[in-house]
Amino acid sequence: MRKAIVESSAYNELQGSPRSSFMRGAVEMLPLCVSVIPWGILAGSMAIQAGLTFWQSVGMSAIVFAGAAQLVTLGLTMTGASVLTIIVSVFFITSQHFIYGLTLREFVSCLKTKLRLPIGFLLTDELFALSETKNKRTELTPGYMIGAGLTFYLSWNIFSLMGIVMASSVPDLDKYHLDYSIVATFITIVVPMIKKISTLAGVGISLVLSMILSYCQVEGAIVLAGLTGMFSSVAISAMIKEKQ
Repeated sequence: MRKAIVESSAYNELQGSPRSSFMRGAVEMLPLCVSVIPWGILAGSMAIQAGLTFWQSVGMSAIVFAGAAQLVTLGLTMTGASVLTIIVSVFFITSQHFIYGLTLREFVSCLKTKLRLPIGFLLTDELFALSETKNKRTELTPGYMIGAGLTFYLSWNIFSLMGIVMASSVPDLDKYHLDYSIVATFITIVVPMIKKISTLAGVGISLVLSMILSYCQVEGAIVLAGLTGMFSSVAISAMIKEKQ
C-alpha cells in the first residue's frame, strides 16, 4: 500500500512538470540521435540517387519518418521493383510497431487523443527502446515521450537534409559505406534488450539465417530471417517455460 502511494506521488510529480519531462526525454535521446547521423545522410542521398526531387526527398523523411522503410523503398525503387513488392516488404519490415503499440497500450490508453497521435507518429525503434528502460508507472510520461521523439524526428530530418545536399556535391558518396551505421544502431538497440535465452536464440537464428539467405540471393532474405527468428524465440520460450 505504501509503495503504491509513493509511486503515485512520484507519477503525479512528473506529470506536474511537463516541461521538465520534455527536456529530460530530449536530452536522453541525444546519444541515439548522434548514432544515426550517417544513416540519415545515407537516406537523404539515396533519395536523390533514386530520382526524387529536392522537395520530394525532404517530404519523404518528414512524412514517412521510418529509416528502414525509407531505405528499403528507395533501394527497391532503384532496382525497378513493383509497387506490391515494396508495400509487402515495408509492411513486414515495420511490423514490429504493432508489438511496440501493444506494449505501450496500457500507458497510452488513458491519454487524450491529442497526446496519443503525436506519440504514435514519433514512435520509432529508438524511442521504444528508450521507453523500455523507464518504469511506466513512475518515470514514463507523455512529455518525456514527445520530447524524446520530437528530438529524434528533428535530428533525422536535419541529417537527411545533409544527405540530400551532399548527394549533389560529394561524388561517390556510397563508397563511404554509411550503411554500416544501420547495423551499428540496431546493435545498440537490440543488445541491451536480450535478457532471456529465447530472445538470444531468436536473435542468433535471425542473424545466421539472414547471412545464409542473402548469400544464396534469396528474395526477401531479411524478412524471412526475422520472421523465423521471432517464431523460434516464441517456440523456445514455450518449450523451456520461461517466466515473463
